[in-house]
Amino acid sequence: MTAPGPAGSGVELPRLLDELERLAGFSDAPPPAVTRVLWTPADRAARDYVRGLLAAAGLTLREDALGTLFARWEGADPRLAPVATGSHVDAIPGAGRYDGTVGVVGGIEALRLLRRGGFRPRRSIELIVFNAEEPTRFGLSCLGSRAMSGALDPEAMLALRDGAGTPFAAARAAAGHTGPLESVRLPEGAYAAFVELHIEQGPELEAQGVPIGVVTGIAAPATLRATVEGEGGHAGAVLMPRRRDALPGAAEIALAVERAALASGSPDTVGTVGVFRVTPGAVNGIPARVDLEIDVRDVSLALRDRVVEAIAAAARAATARRGLGLTLVTLNADPPATADPQLVDTIESAAAGCGLAALRLPSRAYHDSLFMARLCPTGMIFVPCRGGVSHRPDEYVSPEHLAAGVAVLARTLQRLAA
Repeated sequence: MTAPGPAGSGVELPRLLDELERLAGFSDAPPPAVTRVLWTPADRAARDYVRGLLAAAGLTLREDALGTLFARWEGADPRLAPVATGSHVDAIPGAGRYDGTVGVVGGIEALRLLRRGGFRPRRSIELIVFNAEEPTRFGLSCLGSRAMSGALDPEAMLALRDGAGTPFAAARAAAGHTGPLESVRLPEGAYAAFVELHIEQGPELEAQGVPIGVVTGIAAPATLRATVEGEGGHAGAVLMPRRRDALPGAAEIALAVERAALASGSPDTVGTVGVFRVTPGAVNGIPARVDLEIDVRDVSLALRDRVVEAIAAAARAATARRGLGLTLVTLNADPPATADPQLVDTIESAAAGCGLAALRLPSRAYHDSLFMARLCPTGMIFVPCRGGVSHRPDEYVSPEHLAAGVAVLARTLQRLAA
């Protein structure tokens, strides 16, 4: 067996770039933006395209009751737990073409690279195309891997509704997925290891001129939904002393998010108000209601929780002072994940074998690896993205860095499956 060559040699780069470009074409936004929301026609068409790539690569396909795809390269010893790789292809509105897709299309190329080199795995290798990594439709990130790990049970899934009020069960059925939700969960130890290739979505690798990142852990995210309720009315007819305007109270909450994150004392703390919906949303109408969705993350669970508590206290104080109603719900508050130390060493060794420098760093973004870590030893390989930009149409990864990431993934999988 020939090991993947130095610095990505052996990777069929034109084919990889063409497949990424074709995949980016399945979108509800004009190029270069990519929008693929769960179970929309664009999302389903993209998954059909990926399904074709997996079948053409000679892999055996199955699909779970949420639509997550599993593509298996059978190993010589079926008694051994398989190793796995993969990522996602759904995309938030107005995103770029590399988030998630590098780990799917790049993962397929890593397996083709191993086949071309004559590798025969002892352990089976599975490539997983997770469904619904992005929270766009149901407000919950990593829905597929969450359910696989047991962090989300069927009852909680069935309680979900999208922004249009569509129940989860109806949306799933419309997408053609009808199997029992209980079947999605996998037992702990279902895999011997999981390794995800992904763009960094941050600036560190590019800033330090290092082509490969080896993830040491994934930040702990929490998502809050706040509803502030006041009293609407005509903007000209209700005098200021009598107003119960929901928007200034909501604005205080948004500022409290920024203030609490900055005051944590850690550069790893981030707080974001990504949704701010005003009702009725008319220039001459006093806002009667504002809905906010808040994201708070830190690699330290204690710090993250302290910031969440500070935001909740500030929200209660602001709305009470203004005579406003407040509903504050925690949608999720997940613990951080630590990368398996042996996998970190294996990935670093694989990078060195490809003649590539590697940097250990945390991931401050959500990934399916966060939940795969509940099932098996887990690691991640990062490649640089220009300017640290992600979730934007100008998201970009150089061909050389793509090839390097695929080569390191292939060498890592080779060692794990041998």
